[in-house]
Amino acid sequence: MADGKIGLGRLRPGRNASGDGDGSGPGSRGPKSRPPKGGGRRGPRGVRGLKQRADLAREEISTSKVRRRFQAIKRFLGITRYGAIALLAGVVLWIIARVVAGTAMYLFAYGVVLLIVVAYLIAPRKLKLTGDRSGLFPRVHEGDRLDVEVRLTAKRGVSTFILEEKLPERLGRTVKVPITKLGSGKTVSHYYSLRAARRGVYNVGPLVAVKGDPLGLCERETIVAEPFELLVHPAIELVSDRPLTRQFEDPPIRPPVSKPWPSGLEFYGMREYVPGDDLRRIVWRASARTGKIMVREAEQGITDKITIILDTDRGNHSRDGEGISESFEAGIRCAASLGIRHLREGYEIKTETNGGPLTRKLRGADKQMVLLDAHARLEMSRFPLSEVIRRMLASAANRDAHNILITPRLGREEAGTLKLLLNTGVSILVVALMWHEDSEETIGRAASLGCQVVGLHPGQDLSSALSLDMGAGNRL
Repeated sequence: MADGKIGLGRLRPGRNASGDGDGSGPGSRGPKSRPPKGGGRRGPRGVRGLKQRADLAREEISTSKVRRRFQAIKRFLGITRYGAIALLAGVVLWIIARVVAGTAMYLFAYGVVLLIVVAYLIAPRKLKLTGDRSGLFPRVHEGDRLDVEVRLTAKRGVSTFILEEKLPERLGRTVKVPITKLGSGKTVSHYYSLRAARRGVYNVGPLVAVKGDPLGLCERETIVAEPFELLVHPAIELVSDRPLTRQFEDPPIRPPVSKPWPSGLEFYGMREYVPGDDLRRIVWRASARTGKIMVREAEQGITDKITIILDTDRGNHSRDGEGISESFEAGIRCAASLGIRHLREGYEIKTETNGGPLTRKLRGADKQMVLLDAHARLEMSRFPLSEVIRRMLASAANRDAHNILITPRLGREEAGTLKLLLNTGVSILVVALMWHEDSEETIGRAASLGCQVVGLHPGQDLSSALSLDMGAGNRL
């Protein structure tokens, strides 16, 4: 009996002695309590996978993608629009001749096809040309304008061709320059401008020379300069933020772990000048008032770690055009501006997205280019915001960091997960992108959780949003 009692005591509730579930008890794992196959947690993943495939399908049939595909086929075949029309006419004539048994139509159809073949054979295959560009830079900021010079040199005399620089639609129209004659060893230059209107990664080029047959039915392209990769960084604004590690701490109350540094992150106080102090830290107004030379002294601050969380869920952001979301672009500008501001002041920056970390931990002003490159390449996904919050809950490394969440929508599930993160004692600043009708609910949920809240409206600059809504600003 004793052995039997011990054995039964080791059993979990809802299980019999043989270990099979009987369908009763709170811990029952019987057949009635098992989730159906493909259900449970796999359901949202399946729906998210379908949405991702639908996004890919929409991108494949988009107007720009179809246009680029037709242009690639045209370059591969080497047949112009008029050549394609002539070929189609020849096929139609052959079908009509097949139906009515007309010998003359057969001959005419074969003649059209033969004309296209002859035009394809006499079109020049490769021109002896070399070219280069100047005025292009690997990295530019959003809104910059570039003046590009294209130089073309002929190794052998050539006449009647078109110099063509292929540009993405977001940078401008494709540049086409007709050239009537270029002698051997001669050089010709052409200037054009492009504007980096939107953040992203673009390929400028290739620079090609296009020459066809006299009838204009076929043409061949000669690449004279390879494509150039252009990274357009998001626009950066001067912003203010007030880093905290715990929501119950409020500067200027100085925490016990903080101490004055010769060059720190936050204002600590002033003292009398001593030889060797940086002259740039002299406060001239205080010196005139006290009659002594006073210098500003800084402190290490509450934390030197910043985690920026950017919501990349495509379903949450606005849809303003083909593959474009203004709310997503505003979120990227906000994340990049805050990251650059804290890097310049010596903080350790880490950027998280729904699908995973965007950057490793960065520190120092020399890491600004790494941060901007990552933001230039970032695209939307179908991963929910709750996934990144769960990752932060599972990681103890984020407990001593100031967290900034940038999102257009904070649902009930995300708010519940965010509450668990707040219960660990961290501080969270929520930047709500006000692009939806229910954006006020996002602000209300974030405020009810105890977060600092900032509302960023379309067209509003980040500096005014941060300074007015959260009362932040430079404390110096």
